[in-house]
Parts: sequence; structure tokens; C-alpha cells
Amino acid sequence: MSEVFQRNGAADSGAPLKKVVLASNNAGKLREFAALLGAAGIELIPQGELSVPEAEEPHPTFVENALTKARHASKLTGLPALADDSGLCVRALRGAPGVYSARYAQLAGGEKSDAANNARLVSALQGETDRRAYYFCVLALVRHADDPEPLIAEGRWHGEMLDAPRGANGFGYDPYFFLPPLNASAAELEPAVKNASSHRAIALRQLLARLTEEA
Repeated sequence: MSEVFQRNGAADSGAPLKKVVLASNNAGKLREFAALLGAAGIELIPQGELSVPEAEEPHPTFVENALTKARHASKLTGLPALADDSGLCVRALRGAPGVYSARYAQLAGGEKSDAANNARLVSALQGETDRRAYYFCVLALVRHADDPEPLIAEGRWHGEMLDAPRGANGFGYDPYFFLPPLNASAAELEPAVKNASSHRAIALRQLLARLTEEA
């Protein structure tokens, strides 16, 4: 994919969007986004390398949290910023853990870790026959901290929840997230396969398409 361009912000209108701060310190997300954005000629800089502290995520919706994180990173660096807010939504749990996916166990007094989150989820699903779920991702891109027209994109990745983990790749709830069309959990997929089909991939392709249209 060819270069994409900035529309507003500190850079001149029409200037290539070459560097973007990723408003996350999550190593798994960084790997996924770096692989996907590299093909568009965009260098992704994790906010930790620029000494940007993590923003609070106080909102009840994915889009509000994503925008808060993107504006926070852009304000502190002076660079365009990309943030995602994503999570697992389980039908039998009325959409939980949702926006609280990263701290699902912590909300119940446990530790903030993938293992603890997965343990709580397995416990919550005991006896449930409806295993349908989806990963949801909202991306927010701001060209500067006060960008009045942030770009928003979203993606859903549908699957079912397992009782026991499968696979060693991925992160988060991936070992328990089963994809019937692929007959594999998200953690059993090779990175290239996941990068082509995940909720983040769907959202990022949408975002890049919109950026290219505006160039």
C-alpha cells in the first residue's frame, strides 16, 4: 500500500504520515500493529519509548477510551497518535468482560494478568451453553491532540469460547477463543494468519483505506 497522508495537524497538509505513536505499551498489540502498518510505510513508535505514561481508561465505551488514549499520546509527543481499545464480548455474559477485558480479574480482587483474566472467564462461563463471543476493536487516529476530525474504525472477530486453552501464540484470551471456520483457537494461528483476519486487522484495513482515500 502506498503512503498515506496527514490532513491536519502540526505537519503540513498533504505531508506523508510517516511516524505514528502507538498509545499502548502492550507488546502483543505492538507486534500486530507494526506488522500491519509496516506495509503502509508507517513507522510505529510505542509510547513507552517516548516516556509517555499510560492514559486512564475511565469511559464505558471502547470509542471514548480509544480517543482519550490517542489524544493523550499526541499531546505529550507532538506526533500523530494511534490508539485502540479492544476487548472480548461474550454473549452469555451480556457483553462482559468488554471494555474491562484487560482488568477483568482485577475488578474482582484478583491480579491484572492474562492468566487471572482467563481463569475468571472460565469460571463465569461454567454451565453456560451459549459460547458465542467476539473480539471488538476500535481504532482512533488523531493527527494532533486537538484534531476535530479523528479517524475512527472498528472491527469484530466472531468465535466461540473454549473450556480449556489451546495454542501458545497470541495473548490475552486467545487460547480460549475458538474460530470454527479455521478449526483453531486464536492462539493456534500463525502470526501472519492472525494479522490477516483479527479484529485489529479488520479495523486497521478500514482505517488505512480511509486514509488513502483522503490523500
